[in-house]
Amino acid sequence: MNFLISKFKWQNGSRINQYMLAIILTIPLLNFGMVQGWLSPMIWLLQSADSPSPVPYDATEISWVTSVTYITAIITGAPMGALCDRYGRKIMALLTTFSLIVYWQIKLLSLEPWALILARAVAGIPCSACYIVLPIYLKEICDIDLRGALGSMLIMNRNIGYLLSYIGADLLAVNTMLWLGLIVPSVVFCAFLFIPETPEFLVKQGKVDEARSVLAWLRGLSVTDRSLESEMEKIVNAEKKADHKSVWGIIYADKPTRRAFIITIVIKITQQFDGYLIVLIYAGFVFKQASSSIGLELTPNKQVMVIGLVQLLGSTVATCVVEKTGRKLLLVTTSFLVGVGMLVLSSWFYLTSMGVWLPGWLPVVAMCIAIFADAAGFQPISYIIITDMFAFQLRGTVSSIANISAKLSNFIQMKWFTNLCEFVGIHWTFFFFAVVCFIACFYSMVEFPETRQKTVEEIYTKLNRKEKNKSESIP
Repeated sequence: MNFLISKFKWQNGSRINQYMLAIILTIPLLNFGMVQGWLSPMIWLLQSADSPSPVPYDATEISWVTSVTYITAIITGAPMGALCDRYGRKIMALLTTFSLIVYWQIKLLSLEPWALILARAVAGIPCSACYIVLPIYLKEICDIDLRGALGSMLIMNRNIGYLLSYIGADLLAVNTMLWLGLIVPSVVFCAFLFIPETPEFLVKQGKVDEARSVLAWLRGLSVTDRSLESEMEKIVNAEKKADHKSVWGIIYADKPTRRAFIITIVIKITQQFDGYLIVLIYAGFVFKQASSSIGLELTPNKQVMVIGLVQLLGSTVATCVVEKTGRKLLLVTTSFLVGVGMLVLSSWFYLTSMGVWLPGWLPVVAMCIAIFADAAGFQPISYIIITDMFAFQLRGTVSSIANISAKLSNFIQMKWFTNLCEFVGIHWTFFFFAVVCFIACFYSMVEFPETRQKTVEEIYTKLNRKEKNKSESIP
């Protein structure tokens, strides 16, 4: 019997084990936040005479450092869902954490350009796996009324990782920060050796008794409890009824599944093109403009700390309210607010370029609204709905496809944003982001079904009903 199950048994329906396991499972994403956050305040240092590298980086090396992660994320993310379904959630979580250990070890050995580019390439593995494996793992261990809040913890912990790196870069020596980054996944890897596999995967493997023991431990119940038996029957029956056709065959043949797939991809791509990545890049420029009119003098490190704090506040709000407001309301509201922030930024860039005076605090407020709203709903919901809307056999593959779409969107923005700004102007680029957000808001209102505390069958019934209503309305 699993170590944790045998040593930590809570009775009378306590959820402490679900919370404890959820916290452990979200720490790799916290560490990946440290991976991504470390780079932002370090880019200027790597190019300076004080670079921790023997030779300062040139522009080409920096471009590879910033973009190579997304290339390997796309390559390694493609089979990630299938591997997760074949070898289990636990094995893939261990692999994810091990790749983070390798990343930090490479940087501790050398910070020369070749080493950092190699490390950033390795970071592409957790860049995909953290967003594919961990949400699935969380969904399959949580009660139905907890999966939104605990799922939102992924983005909250990632943003904690960002902030830790921003603060660490300002206060700690480079090597000290690297050692801190290595210690976190090393400890978590050891913890992962003792955590249980998910009940759904164990049932798929024919290990029904072990699945029952794990479920009892997660729910804080006896293995003979009636409510536990009822939940086990649902899992076993779902596995028996599973359509063993190819994933694409199921998506193509089943209308509600196809509709859920389209909704997921549309929301995922629009969220990636909502402009939050570009706002982070241009934060320094916005703060510089603000300093002239409001006396806001911040160092580059202090600027990214402010952004990290805003992100963390947003994701904390999402964790607290997602099970109260529901997915749909939060998604519609936050996508609209991000759009408003982008529209204000677009207008500010355009009017100031025409010589019109506008207060410097305006773009700072708009930027903070956009970042806060993205972290408070638009971003975490785009991950939660994948686990809400798909059964076990589809979850991994759909997560992989959504992840590839997201990383490809990120790569396109990072690679060609500057060229686009030069061609049409930065104000039109931010206007494009605003339009994308408003389209996402409208699309979510019309197409997205509320998934809070609903089973896949209940969600598909709603989607099927919508499809029938559409068909009947066509003359």
